[in-house]
Amino acid sequence: MTVGIKVDGIIDELGSADFVHAFFSTISFHLEPCGWGTKFPVLMNELYQGTLPSSKAASALDELRVARERLRHVGPDQVVWDIKDSTKQPPWGDAISSDITDLSNYFVTSTGRDLFETLMEVLEESTRVGKDATIGSC
Repeated sequence: MTVGIKVDGIIDELGSADFVHAFFSTISFHLEPCGWGTKFPVLMNELYQGTLPSSKAASALDELRVARERLRHVGPDQVVWDIKDSTKQPPWGDAISSDITDLSNYFVTSTGRDLFETLMEVLEESTRVGKDATIGSC
C-alpha cells in the first residue's frame, strides 16, 4: 500500500506505510527523548496521524526544518525502521546509495524525491491555499 500526502486535490506519493512510519519513527527516536510528539507535536501528533489543519502548516514546517537540521548530525546507520520494534530493519538493509550521508537525506520518496523537500513543499502549499494536508493511502 502506497501512502501519499494531499493538499487541495494534489497528491504527492511518499512510499509504503512502513517507509512513512520509519521517517517519523526516526525523528521521534533521535530527537524526542521524552517520547513521541513531545518536541514536534504538530508533525507527530497531527500530520502523522492523518490530518493537519492549514492553520498549523507553518508550525509543522518549522518543526520539519528543525528535525532535518538535527538529523544532519546522525549517520544513516542509525535509521529507525519502527520505533515500537527496534529489531525491524529496512528491507534493503544497509545497502544504500553513497549519496546518503546522514539521516537528513536518507529518506527518498517512491518517486525519487527527498522526503523532507516533498513535505516542505506540501506544507508551504497548505499555508498558501488555506487547505488542510492529509496523509493516507493513495
